[in-house]
This record gives sequence, C-alpha cells and structure tokens, in this order.
Amino acid sequence: MAEDGRRGDEEDRGPGAAHQLFVVMECLLEKLKVLNYEEEVLAKHNMKNMSRHYFVSSPYLACNSGEQFFMFTIIAAWLINEAGRPFTEPQEYDEPNATVSNILAELRAFGVKVDFPPSKLKSGSGEHVCFVLDRLAEEALKRRGFSFRRPNYPTETTEEESVLEDDAELTLSKVEEEMIEEPDDEEENVMDLEALKLRTTHTEAEPSSKPDEILESTVDAAEWNLEVERVLAQLKVTIRTDNKDWRIHVDQMHQHKDGIKSSLKEAKSYLDKLQEDIGKTLEKVGSREKYINNQLEHLIQEYRSAQAKLSEAKERYQQASGGVTERTRVLAEISEELEKVKQEMEEKGSSMSDGAPVVKIKQSLTKLKQEIVQMDVRIGVVEHTLLQAKLKEKSNMTRDMHATNISEPVAGPFA
Repeated sequence: MAEDGRRGDEEDRGPGAAHQLFVVMECLLEKLKVLNYEEEVLAKHNMKNMSRHYFVSSPYLACNSGEQFFMFTIIAAWLINEAGRPFTEPQEYDEPNATVSNILAELRAFGVKVDFPPSKLKSGSGEHVCFVLDRLAEEALKRRGFSFRRPNYPTETTEEESVLEDDAELTLSKVEEEMIEEPDDEEENVMDLEALKLRTTHTEAEPSSKPDEILESTVDAAEWNLEVERVLAQLKVTIRTDNKDWRIHVDQMHQHKDGIKSSLKEAKSYLDKLQEDIGKTLEKVGSREKYINNQLEHLIQEYRSAQAKLSEAKERYQQASGGVTERTRVLAEISEELEKVKQEMEEKGSSMSDGAPVVKIKQSLTKLKQEIVQMDVRIGVVEHTLLQAKLKEKSNMTRDMHATNISEPVAGPFA
C-alpha cells in the first residue's frame, strides 16, 4: 500500500519527478560538505570523494552496489552520531538486514515517518537511500545549529538598469549586424540596404565640405556607360524584413486570412458535394439494410430457435455428463473392491491347492509316532527297573525277617 501511494505521488508530481532525485542528491552533497565529511569520514576510511549523483540509481551511471551500500552505512552511522545519538559504526562483513533495520530505527527515533521496507536500502542507491541520508544530514545540521538562509540580493539603481538595457540593445544590434553581414551564395553580388544606411550615417556624421564652385565631369560618356554596365549587378538593393516587427505579423495574418477564405470558397463546394454523396450513400445503405432484414427475418427466427434448442441440448448434455461422471466414480469403486476380492480368492485358492501343509502334517504325525514308540520303550524300561527294585526290596525284607526270627530262639537258653 505504501508503494502504491508513493507511485501515486510521483504521478501527481509531474514528469519532472524522475529527475528530482538528482537535485536531492546534490543538496545532500552540499550538506555533507558543510558537515566536513571529507575529513571526518573519507579521510578516516581512506575513501575517494563522491560524485554529485553517487547515490542516484540510474542505468546511465556506472555503480558498484556493494561499495555504495558500505558507503551508505558508514555515512549514515556518522550522521547519527553527529545528530547526538550513539551508534556503532558498521563493519564491512556485518549482516545487511540488521544494519539497515538499526539505521531505520534511529531515523524513526528522530520523528521521521518511514513508509518503505528495509529491503529498499540494500541496493545502496535510489530514492530511499537519498531520503534517509538527507533527513539524517538535516538532523546533524540542527544539532550543530546550522541552517540555510535565503540570499540577500543587492538593490540596483536606475542608472545601472539603463546601462544594462543599453548594453543589451547594443548586443542585440551587434547580433543583428552579424546576421546581416553573413552573405548567401545567391546574394554575393547584392548590396545591403543596412550597409548603405550605415555608410550614409557615417558620412553625415563627418563634417561636410561644400565645394566652392560647380563640379564638371571630365570622364568620357562611353567609358561611364561601360562602368555602369559593369557594376550594375552590384547596385541591386534588397530590403531585409525584420521578423520581430508586429506590422509584418499583422500583414502575414491578413494574407493567411485571405488565403483561408479563398481556399474555403473553393473547398466548400467540394465538401458540400461530398456531404450530399455521403448522405445519399447512407440512405441507400439504410434502405438496403432494411430490405435485407425483411428478407432474412424468417432465417433469423430459425436461427434463434436453433440457438434455443442448442442451449437446451447443452444443458441436458451437462446434466447427463454429470450423471455419467458419478456412475463412473461408482464403477471405479466397485472395480477396486472386485479386484480386492479376486486377490483374496486367489490367495485362498493357492493356499488350498498347495500340498506343503499336508506333507508337513504327515511328517509331524510320523515324528510323533516315533516319539510315542520311544516313550513306550522308556516307560517299559522304567517299569522293569521299578519292578526289580520292589522285588529286591521285598527279598531284603524277607531276609531280615528270617534273620530276626532265628536270632530270638538262639538267645533264649543263654539268657
């Protein structure tokens, strides 16, 4: 929005707004010179002097955007410090966005309205760069108490004005004399009336010496006639008209007026005839148009009815095409489901026709039977071992019982 407003302002300022930037830059350079930037900035950083249009963005000026941006940041930082606000001097490898944002923040602190983005200053030249530096220079000048005043022009006396006017008249007369003295190729042998007047005035200015007696010619008449014929071509006098004379302009106006009247009289008859021909032609065209409209009325009606039918057919076609689209979408969904069912059936059929599971079951049964036989054998061995253990235990008990019974009678008589 700010850019649109700026463009509108430029259009309202007129065609000279494009060159106003050059004037602003020249004024900025003068302000910097007043602030002595050459010694405090350029000499300190070993920089060369700026040209009058250094920060102007123009295709006709050779420029280095990096150098211009660095120069802009250095001068802006120096002006901010001169205006009374502390600002760190930017370095060559600092972040450009941060540097520009800090400069604009300081400019807003001075009460200056900034209605453009910081990216406009990254190019190092252009209207916004000159605007920022110019406002900072004004703040620095206010800080120093410096202000530009209107020039006081000295009053001139009437005598000096008259002398100037006389000099101007003399200069103009000299220019006219120089213009008159320039000969043309065709008028080399033509005598100028102004030169004759000057000679006449020159001779009148000299003191006249009147002869005391009547002069008598001693030249032969034949020789005189020959001399007259020889210099006759040079005795032609031409009067040069002054284009600045208003009487000549009036005469020219009357001549042009008479010429326009005579031309108008001649052209009016042709224009009237042309107007009549055009009117007749227009009437013929109108009557022919009415006749054609009457002849083609039924065709126009048929065309209109055909257009109505065509619009109805298009509407029905759009409705039908909408139904076809919906049905096509449903068909695509059904086809997708059908493909899924077919894939599942194929997977189940392949699993049913495959004999690998049956073979695995048979192998498992055979292995299971073998393990059962082995378990039966082990069970029989365990039962046999257990039976032997029981029999051995029983025999041991029986032997112990017999031993006890025998020992009791033996011990009786000795007791």
